[in-house]
Amino acid sequence: MKKLQAFFQDKVVVVTGASSGIGLATARLMGRLGACVVMAARSYDKLCSLASDVAPAGRVLAVRCDVSCESDCQSLIQAAVARFGRIDILVNNAGLSMRAMFKDLDLSVLHKLMDVNFWGTVNCTKYALPYLLQSKGQVVGVISIAGYSALPARTGYSSSKYAIRGFLDTLRIEHLKDGLGVLVFAPGYTSSNVRNAALTADGSPQGETPLDEDKLMSAEDCAMHLARGLAARRSEVILTGLGRATVWAHRLFPRLTDKLTYKYIARETDSPFK
Repeated sequence: MKKLQAFFQDKVVVVTGASSGIGLATARLMGRLGACVVMAARSYDKLCSLASDVAPAGRVLAVRCDVSCESDCQSLIQAAVARFGRIDILVNNAGLSMRAMFKDLDLSVLHKLMDVNFWGTVNCTKYALPYLLQSKGQVVGVISIAGYSALPARTGYSSSKYAIRGFLDTLRIEHLKDGLGVLVFAPGYTSSNVRNAALTADGSPQGETPLDEDKLMSAEDCAMHLARGLAARRSEVILTGLGRATVWAHRLFPRLTDKLTYKYIARETDSPFK
């Protein structure tokens, strides 16, 4: 922890989707490690109620931001710089999931996922980039194993996560000589509200998770892995043994991985395959 505290002390960290799950756990950890934290989410009142648990009043800022709205993202970055004078790390964590077969899906659902997951990352990164280049800072995209090996019944989710990975990998190469760190962070299944809020075929939230959340990695453990990846200025972090095995299997044995993935999803409670 001492090495992490030394790395994050007084850094300005912007975290989107900071009102719950991995985002909230990351904001809390950054605060404990001595960073100044900018918490962004659509639920401003909730952010304000959580802020005192993240960092002292002078070291935390809550900003209402719908990342699918470009002007909100611009305002978020402006507010962060106005308060703290710089940005060292941008954690693009805000995200939305879905669960429905593509053949049954209203296309507005896929558009919404791309707007939040992909364009949210692009929007925030665009406006933060000048400040990150000044500080030789880091930008993170929280994706998923589904951004490496597709998950059936999550067409919009997987597509958006693949797109984020492509965007960030390209950004890393463009700024290879500028000192910008770009981290693609891919958790496996992590306990959070994301599956409860996942959209169904008609765009309504499914309201319950098909997984046993108690058996999944905690958001706090996930945030610690993220902090360690940032401190090491890594380009990629893929979490859990199953996650790493899935990524490698997809690269080496894609047809076999397709079959195994199908069987895995078919075992879910109320699987869309049934």
